[in-house]
Amino acid sequence: MNGLPLHPAIVHIPLALAFLVPIGALAVAFLAWRGKLRRGAVVTLVAAQAALVAGGFVAMQAGEADEERVEAVVPEAAIEAHEEGASTFVIAGAIVLGVLAAGAVLANRPTAARALLTTATAGAIAVAVLGLRVGHSGGELVYVHGAASAHVAQGGGPAAEGGIGGERASGEADRHGRAERDDDDD
Repeated sequence: MNGLPLHPAIVHIPLALAFLVPIGALAVAFLAWRGKLRRGAVVTLVAAQAALVAGGFVAMQAGEADEERVEAVVPEAAIEAHEEGASTFVIAGAIVLGVLAAGAVLANRPTAARALLTTATAGAIAVAVLGLRVGHSGGELVYVHGAASAHVAQGGGPAAEGGIGGERASGEADRHGRAERDDDDD
């Protein structure tokens, strides 16, 4: 993809699912409590959670591949905190996936299905919170620590002069908060 890192392109999929799955889980748990649960609804939720876990794993691998380059710009402690958060997110997502899968298998047993799907809903909400945290730490890597600058052209072209988008507009602050001044009176 034009030399751009793969991690940011992938990571948004599991993060989006982290906020959609709890909504689906609430709906499925509600159906279970009302006695109107359909196995297909739970299977759909299992598929979404599996995509979340798989996407999270792939995003972690892509981030690992990019780590050495970014370490030149970002403090190692910030990267490690983000990695730990990502690992926790994926592991918690996998646990919720297991509980949802058990709920799908036991969908025809109302008491077990209600317990499993209620637990999965609580877990899915926890995964969303973890996703919010890991997304926030990733945003800090980019916007506070300048991780994106590790991918900026180093040859002195427009990308190197003003960041990914080229030169900064007059008066716009650089990543360190310093404003560029336009002293020309043209």
